[in-house]
Amino acid sequence: MTQRGADPHPYLAGLVLTGRKVVVIGGGHVAQRRVSGLLGAGADVTVVSLEVTPALEGLAGELTLVLREFTESDLDGAWYVVAATDDPAVNARVVAAADARHTFCVRADDALGGTAWTPAVGHHGSVSVGVLGNREPRKSAALRDDIVTALRDGHLTASDAHDRSPGVVLVGGGPGEPELVTVAARHALATADVVVADRLAPRELLDELGPDVELIDVAKLPRGRSASQQTINEVIVDRARAGKRVVRFKGGDNFVFGRGFEELLACAAADVPVTVVPGLSSAIAVPARVGIPVTHRGIAHEFTVISGHLPPGHPESLVVWDAVAGLRGTLVLLMAVDNAPAIADALLDGGRDAATPVAVIVDGTMPTERTVLSTLGALADDLVAHRVAPPAIIVVGEVVAVARPAHYDRA
Repeated sequence: MTQRGADPHPYLAGLVLTGRKVVVIGGGHVAQRRVSGLLGAGADVTVVSLEVTPALEGLAGELTLVLREFTESDLDGAWYVVAATDDPAVNARVVAAADARHTFCVRADDALGGTAWTPAVGHHGSVSVGVLGNREPRKSAALRDDIVTALRDGHLTASDAHDRSPGVVLVGGGPGEPELVTVAARHALATADVVVADRLAPRELLDELGPDVELIDVAKLPRGRSASQQTINEVIVDRARAGKRVVRFKGGDNFVFGRGFEELLACAAADVPVTVVPGLSSAIAVPARVGIPVTHRGIAHEFTVISGHLPPGHPESLVVWDAVAGLRGTLVLLMAVDNAPAIADALLDGGRDAATPVAVIVDGTMPTERTVLSTLGALADDLVAHRVAPPAIIVVGEVVAVARPAHYDRA
């Protein structure tokens, strides 16, 4: 046992708990936090407590719940124990029972009273970072966060932490703001030999690429220069076949009007390894960022995301606008600025009320972001009056009035 007068330096070790019995005594929020990490490590977790949080109850299919008071025999066969009740006397009993079985035990209410401490843990690729700040959990967590952030951003290098094998990684970059890109996306960029990027991918992250990374611009400009999809497919396949790790970096999510699946098919046809890193879809993230929900209880039970790059009546359009007009939920229109007047007319012709609220969010999440509030009946004129240009997300429905009640006299 550790002496209370001592100030020991713990011996750090990574426990392989996969398939091994771990017992958590207690069912409160501390136990809930510990259980999450233990399940993530593959442990066979048993929770013993008279009462448990709803979250722990919801995990009943992934662990064993024993809803009663602790008895010493609960620790039989355990490899690791956590004493996390709100009763110090019970926690002391748990530690003693674990000691008798030569099993390490964390005591949540008194670190020195146990035989193991829980570090603040973070992950970066295949690297796990654990920090013990002399029993000061906030200090440990802050340092852990600093280290993981530095690894993520490349200020600290862990060259072997990620897969660098040749192939293609299709990365969704989210709506545009760098902070909204996923950790997995940053990891992919950190491993790239080649980055094939379009204009809607978070451009600030491109400045963080190493000098040896080849950057290929495949921007598709509205009414301007545009790289064909066939050209993009050929570029990513050719570079991967040359032994490069290629990151195809685009805005939003790869598979929401992003042609990501066409790129996946091209890689599959060429027998090139390909993985997908999803991104936040602008269809949901951009309205959320300005405080507009796409669904709301009692207002909208569904939302429909539609590409507006073709106007109603176009022979290649796959949208049945009459059916869309009959929906009662929210419509989210992407790539629809040019065709918005025609789409509004089609919705009005299909029975939508001219007073239906509309929000046009321009340059969503970017420094130039702005929101234009309108209605279906006034949308065409408001787009001109406010000089709206792509990229913009158009949200149609009562959720706009919920978010902006004063504008629509719903207060």
